[in-house]
Amino acid sequence: MERAEARPANRSNKKFHTYVDGNTVRKIQPMPNYAEPKKASTSSATRKNREKALQMNLGYVVFLTAAAVITVMVCINYLKLQSQSTASQKTVTALETQLSDLKLDNDSEYNRIISSVNLEQVKDVAMNELGMVYATQSQIRTFGGAESDYVKQYQAIPAE
Repeated sequence: MERAEARPANRSNKKFHTYVDGNTVRKIQPMPNYAEPKKASTSSATRKNREKALQMNLGYVVFLTAAAVITVMVCINYLKLQSQSTASQKTVTALETQLSDLKLDNDSEYNRIISSVNLEQVKDVAMNELGMVYATQSQIRTFGGAESDYVKQYQAIPAE
């Protein structure tokens, strides 16, 4: 039975050799090293360009600093606007709550006043103490053309 294994022959140079266990011995050949790609030689002009590209000149540093400062200012302004919006929403909510409480108080006070008024007593005081009487048929005048519940008077009422 044959078994093939790839083991490093020497850990320092990372070259692999194939060992075969069994009754057939093959010629030992190093395996090609696929893990380490071969480096292409670069010209000195290319290396200088790469080094120049990695360096930061003054204009680039100023640009990056200005961009960072503007970004921080925009973020701070955004946070201020957001906190003002939250504060305004809280104020509106508090005022809406106050308005609903006042409406509720107003409605309850109106209902209390309406229920406390006795219309029979008002009629009695008006007729007996103040001398008011119901209008007679001769005092009532009707006007035609009124489509609504009220009439606006623009001139004096003619006497018949």
